[in-house]
Amino acid sequence: MHKYRFRLDLQLFNQEKTEKATPKKRQEARKKGQVAKSSDLSPALILLFVSASFLMLGGYYKARINEMFGGLFQDWLTMELTTENVMELFLNITQQMLIMLLPIFAIVLVIGVVGNVMQFGFLLTGEPLKLKLSKLNPIEGFKRIFSMRSLVEFLKSILKVTIIGVLVYSTIVGEWDRLLTLSSMPLEATFSFTASLTIKLGLEVGAVLAVLAFLDFMYQKYEHEKSLKMSKQDIKDEYKKTEGDPLIKGRIRERQRKMALQRMMQDVPKADVVITNPTHYAIALKYDAASMEAPKILAKGADHVALRIREIAKENGVITMENKPLARALYDRAEIGDTIPADLFQAVAEVLAYVYKLKGRRK
Repeated sequence: MHKYRFRLDLQLFNQEKTEKATPKKRQEARKKGQVAKSSDLSPALILLFVSASFLMLGGYYKARINEMFGGLFQDWLTMELTTENVMELFLNITQQMLIMLLPIFAIVLVIGVVGNVMQFGFLLTGEPLKLKLSKLNPIEGFKRIFSMRSLVEFLKSILKVTIIGVLVYSTIVGEWDRLLTLSSMPLEATFSFTASLTIKLGLEVGAVLAVLAFLDFMYQKYEHEKSLKMSKQDIKDEYKKTEGDPLIKGRIRERQRKMALQRMMQDVPKADVVITNPTHYAIALKYDAASMEAPKILAKGADHVALRIREIAKENGVITMENKPLARALYDRAEIGDTIPADLFQAVAEVLAYVYKLKGRRK
């Protein structure tokens, strides 16, 4: 019998987008204008609040309409038409219409801004307006048309139209008897009934659309989070781009360490004395009364670095002295380039005095 072996590439598991998006990816998506947003929420709220404004500001709208049409029928139809009169008439009607529609404009502006800020905060970006050649690709266009997202949008539209139709039908059926008597009612009563029916429909439809828009926003948020998900490999790649490849960073640190060690070893011949432990630690000291307030550490090291410092000192005739407590204290409490701690001045001074004596010098 033949045995078949199947090779399984474990990298495939790293490509599954199972991880939540990192803050960096979320920020990049936001800069591109990719945010969770329902395009139906602002229009639904605008319809709801405009309908409510008719209910609350009914007297204001009625006064503006009476003023506009009253002037039209009383004065303007009887005046002698000239070029100046026509222009004045046009400007007057335009001004009164703007005054009448001012609350609606204000509601549309405020709700339009607030509706978007509620969903994704304050965001200004021109990225979605940029021309992308990929959008002109017919294959990609067909994919978007027949995608699951398009199907969901189509079903949402059918649902909204159905609900609005049911609401309008039920409202008209409920008021059918009064609708049949409109022809025999005074004009003012007819106008009042039509306005109240319109406001009622606006409030009902606006409220239902607002609820549907909120549910749609929750769905869009879910889809947005799903689209931002990353694979484990994506997170690793992002980390490498942000922080740098750990292997390369390690090599750079190793190179920097070697260069620093090399520079330190080049300073050992300049030292006056090397204090040792005798094998574990080595500290090279330099003191110049003309330029230094206190002795300075030129080099220090432990184990094999200490051994190398002693070897270079011997090669260059630098005196080496054994002093275990002082060597350990200098190694632990001072870095390369630092002056020695104040409480060690006396001990170091005694060592330097002995060194100067050996060299036939006097401080």
